[in-house]
Amino acid sequence: MSFSTLGLSDQLMQAVHASGYTVPTEIQSRAIPIALEGKDLIGRAQTGTGKTAAFVLPMLQHLSSTPRKSNTRALILTPTRELAQQVEDSIAGFGRFLHITSLSVYGGVNMSNQIKRLSRGVDIIIATPGRLLDHLKRKTADLSAVEILVLDEADRMLDMGFIYDVRTIISRVPAKRQTMLFSATISAEIKKLAATIQKSPELIEVGEQRAPAEGITQHFYSVPQNKKINLLLHILEAKSLDSVLVFSRTKHGADAIARRLAHKGISSAAIHSNRSQSQRQRALDGFKQRHHKVLVATDIAARGIDVEGISHVINFDVPAYAEDYVHRVGRTGRADATGDAITFVSPAEQMHMKKIERFISKRFMLERFPGFDYSQDPVENSPRRDESSHSRSSHQSRSHSQSGNDARGDRDFQQRTEQEGKSKYRKAKKRIPIHTYRRGYGNEYRNLSNNVPEVPKKRVHSHAPTDAQGSDWGTLADDSKDFEKGFLKKLFNRDR
Repeated sequence: MSFSTLGLSDQLMQAVHASGYTVPTEIQSRAIPIALEGKDLIGRAQTGTGKTAAFVLPMLQHLSSTPRKSNTRALILTPTRELAQQVEDSIAGFGRFLHITSLSVYGGVNMSNQIKRLSRGVDIIIATPGRLLDHLKRKTADLSAVEILVLDEADRMLDMGFIYDVRTIISRVPAKRQTMLFSATISAEIKKLAATIQKSPELIEVGEQRAPAEGITQHFYSVPQNKKINLLLHILEAKSLDSVLVFSRTKHGADAIARRLAHKGISSAAIHSNRSQSQRQRALDGFKQRHHKVLVATDIAARGIDVEGISHVINFDVPAYAEDYVHRVGRTGRADATGDAITFVSPAEQMHMKKIERFISKRFMLERFPGFDYSQDPVENSPRRDESSHSRSSHQSRSHSQSGNDARGDRDFQQRTEQEGKSKYRKAKKRIPIHTYRRGYGNEYRNLSNNVPEVPKKRVHSHAPTDAQGSDWGTLADDSKDFEKGFLKKLFNRDR
């Protein structure tokens, strides 16, 4: 089957061929005819199978064949900034011979430019839910004339907690519309959402719901946490890899990995939510243009990176959620191409590996990477220390700090002495020097004043202060010949 059999207009067919596409993917060949009829549909397919073109092409066909309006006529909701930009680029490519305007609206950039563009009117808005809500509250965006609504990567939007924002936005869209929902997985929550926003939708499912694309070769390698950076450097130096995407669980880890690679002379960039939008865009553009050999990313970018020719995806950390693994490795092997996915597994992460196996219903061998010297010392400034060494160092530190009084079981007595003594003196309206000594459980003297040098015991015959609650300490000195005895009895014996 070719695109010419799908019923697309001549301008769209010209743009499709100019973009280098000749044969549609399965999700495109099945979804485009239904969408061209104006029906609601739910499309489920694996990451990298061309879901974007499946709704962009029929949307452009509809908008180009109907009279143009000044208000927005189509709305596409996406979970991330990168995905919004990716969809806008797709619209610009397929609509190059059409007079259709579009705008991506997301956070991390100045709103003033978006407001100016929206005031002039755009046919299609591609937006993340949070920033679009800001525009709706400011009344700088108008959705009253929307004819087509698309929820792209709906499962990710629900995972990120956008469900209430999405429902609020949909309430601003006319009830008479075409609604298309595309996702890599169809959960019970998505079915519940679809039942409330769609009318008799057609369901299209392509491939297994929980399996990566067939062209991806998957490997799991056992390595201690503190030697992961060594293994990454070994792989990058031993193999001629042109375009590598490395996933880290944390933003700090992504930055540390990028710094380590740069120190070794490997061109790399990091992308995560702490980077500004301009920084993220520069890093992504540099990776697309092969200025950077390695792009280090967190899961926030797992569904927004669409770069042709990614040869390897390396999971520096095993994702805690099995769904994220599927979307990570889906960045390679796109559009029926082949790719390799490598996952580093530390002893503490083997439980996450088992979750992945259960999720995709496939067993993997946990191997040792051939040719890697597991006995070499960890690289300095490694992104993370090994959990076992960290535990040992922490234990040694605690053991050292607990010597002396702790070894004699007297730590609690010391802390109670110092804390309560200081607290009592802070509350006093008038301070007087009180020096008292007592043999503790460890047979050492305690000086409650904490800063006064040791002096012989002395009696205090003066009017003692009154604390903030009004209790008179002076009665202790007046009623007892030994102020030390009365004071300590009241201060410490209440906890015994």
